[in-house]
Amino acid sequence: MDDLPRSGRPPEITPEAQAWIISLACQKPKDLGYSYELWTIRLLAKHIQEHAVSAGHECASRISAGTISKMLSANDIKPHKVRYYLEKRDPDFDEKMAQVLCVYQQVQFMLDEEENAFYTTTTVSYDEKPGIQAIGNTAPDLPPQPGQHSSVGRDHEYVRYGTLSLLAGIDLITGEVIGSLEDRHRSREFVAFLKKLDAHYPLEWKIQMILDNHSAHTSKETQAYLETVPNRFVFVFTPKHASWLNIIESFFAKMTKSMLRHIRVSSKEELRQRIEMYLHEVNQSPVQFHWRYGLESKTQQPG
Repeated sequence: MDDLPRSGRPPEITPEAQAWIISLACQKPKDLGYSYELWTIRLLAKHIQEHAVSAGHECASRISAGTISKMLSANDIKPHKVRYYLEKRDPDFDEKMAQVLCVYQQVQFMLDEEENAFYTTTTVSYDEKPGIQAIGNTAPDLPPQPGQHSSVGRDHEYVRYGTLSLLAGIDLITGEVIGSLEDRHRSREFVAFLKKLDAHYPLEWKIQMILDNHSAHTSKETQAYLETVPNRFVFVFTPKHASWLNIIESFFAKMTKSMLRHIRVSSKEELRQRIEMYLHEVNQSPVQFHWRYGLESKTQQPG
């Protein structure tokens, strides 16, 4: 039989001292004269011990790091960690998001239609993936061998051959990925991609594109090209700092976690060839990405 809980030793740290300690933990150490950006438990304990008496909390002058850690945990305070968030900096955020979601809703209606082969408008989710590094080994990889090592062995040294930018759009109706690999992603590369889309689809079709607010997408060079193909392209811009609204980001994430993960090449040209091969493999079995967040829920059909 276990003993019943007892009151135990009276706490030495007063509620006022605890509130003072929590308030310190909620400040940045740099604001209190330290070089640190975030607290460590040891630094926080040192500061409390040195300033407890002058702050009127002598009971905390001998507090230990363990006690502080328990106190912070009890109040769900983690001053040594950073959790990132994204501030809405676009005053028209809600309106632009509604426009993008409306496009996704239209695409879903088209996909649900039994005779969707007769549509004359396509929707392409577009973005750039810059800075894909062409990294090579300085020694050959060692394959896994039973009884010796279970994973691929790789020398820690490597060589850089440069970077490539992938300009890509995913057709939200068919799931086909249309890509272009460039050394840079300026207005001229974006216009070249638009010309590639223009040649890819029938002339009577309208090409609706979901894309971000990159300067190349609204530049004079881009606008000059669009004037040569009137009523061919319709741009739907995502809000600023809202790349997560663009479906192509899901494709880029999948590509990064699978094909580009730990990739090693002998040249930048080999990286180009392998990415083009990956796009070809994807298009052999295209996957339609369906956007769900923010759309009205539908009654699930039987079957």
